[in-house]
Amino acid sequence: MRVGLLGGSFNPAHEGHRHVAELARRRLRLDQVWLLVSPGNPLKPHAGMAPFVDRLAGAGRIGDGRRVLASGIEAAFRTRYTVDTMRVLMRRFPRVQFVWIMGADILEQLPRWRRWPDIVRRLAFVVLPRPRYSNRALAGQAAHRLRAGRRPAREAPLLPGAAPGWAFLPGRQTAVSATAIRQAAEGTVL
Repeated sequence: MRVGLLGGSFNPAHEGHRHVAELARRRLRLDQVWLLVSPGNPLKPHAGMAPFVDRLAGAGRIGDGRRVLASGIEAAFRTRYTVDTMRVLMRRFPRVQFVWIMGADILEQLPRWRRWPDIVRRLAFVVLPRPRYSNRALAGQAAHRLRAGRRPAREAPLLPGAAPGWAFLPGRQTAVSATAIRQAAEGTVL
């Protein structure tokens, strides 16, 4: 089984998340994409964070229940950091070929993650474009350090289960973001 992992706060889950999950599922020929709803992102403030159960329910609404699934597995595992979640997933599901899915904004932020070199050494990943982030991320610290493992987009279907390695998947970008949705709901001018 080939599974893509798309983690995040999903505060709130939105059509952009669905777009990324479906694009990665098709382009990488994945059986499923798991939306890993974080119980608490260590790099994000707690203020303004909706309750976990609400964020998980929102992720469930953008999934289809079959190929794109919302998961609260990090809460069940009691893991706070991706490196720990990855280790437990790989141990619990040894026959699953995982690939990590992230937006360009996350690639740019990756050097701030706990033990990020351990993550990319054990788990292949794909990066999808994000408005205003893609060029900066592809020229950033993580992309520079990992340049030897970068594969062309046409080889992305080979990534699940392979590590290290990564690819940038060009495609249609969506400008929708959880921050913009929250600000609009609060009446904040963007």
